[in-house]
Amino acid sequence: MKLSTRDKSILIGLFLSKFDTEGLQTLSFNGFLEAYNTLGLAIGAKPSSLKNYRDEFDPMFPNPRKGWHKRKIRDYCKVFYDEYKNWSLKNFSELIKSVVYNQYEIELLVERAAGQKQKEETFAKRLMTGQAAECYFKTVYQQIPVFQNRILEDTTKLGCGFDFKLCLNSVGNDFLGVEVKGLNGLSGSIALTEKEYNMASYLRENYFLFVVKNFIEKPTHVYYRNPLENNLRFKKIETQITQTTYRTTV
Repeated sequence: MKLSTRDKSILIGLFLSKFDTEGLQTLSFNGFLEAYNTLGLAIGAKPSSLKNYRDEFDPMFPNPRKGWHKRKIRDYCKVFYDEYKNWSLKNFSELIKSVVYNQYEIELLVERAAGQKQKEETFAKRLMTGQAAECYFKTVYQQIPVFQNRILEDTTKLGCGFDFKLCLNSVGNDFLGVEVKGLNGLSGSIALTEKEYNMASYLRENYFLFVVKNFIEKPTHVYYRNPLENNLRFKKIETQITQTTYRTTV
C-alpha cells in the first residue's frame, strides 16, 4: 500500500480515535503522547499532526473526548472514515503496522517469531529502539556541530556495528560511526552487542553512541563520543543459549 505521510497520519489518528486506550494497549503504548512521538517519528510526521487527526475523528466514535465537534469532518478525512470505520481491532492494528514499518514483512516476521517468549519485543518497543530513534537522528544530526557538513550513509542493515556512517567526502575517508539507541523514559539501560562493543573499541574517538530518550513525553537526545572511555560503565553479561538443531539425511 503506497500512502503519503498525510495518509498514514490520518489512518493512525482514525485508529487511535476508534479504539482509544484499547488501541494503545494493542500496540503496547503506555499513553497517547508516547504513541504520537513514536509513530510520528517513525513515519516522518509531527506528533501533533497525529493528535489533530485523532481529534478530527473523535466526534464520530463513543470515546470520552469531544474532539473537533463544532465543525464538519473534512472531506479527505471522511474518505478514510467511510472505508475503515467498521474494521476490527485485529485487522486495523495490522494495517497500522504495515504502513508504519519500513520493512513490514521482515519486522512482522521477527515480531511473530518472538511471540510470548520475548514480551519486550513489542511493536512499540521495536519502533522506539529502532526505526523511530533512527528517524529522529536523521532529522537532527545536522544541528550537532561534530556531525555537520558530513555525508550521511545508512548502515542499519549492514550489521557492521553502527547504524550510520558520517563521511567528510564521497570517498569515505575519516568517517564517524554512530550507533543509535532509544529509551521511552529519561533514563534506562542501554545494551551494546558484542559487535557494537568491538567496533566502539576499534574506532574509539570516531565512534558515537547516540541515545534518543523520553518518547513517553517529548523526545530529546544525548550522545557520547568514544563511549567505552566516557563516564559510562559497561558491564559484560554472558548468556548461555541452548541451541536446538534438526538433522536429516538427503
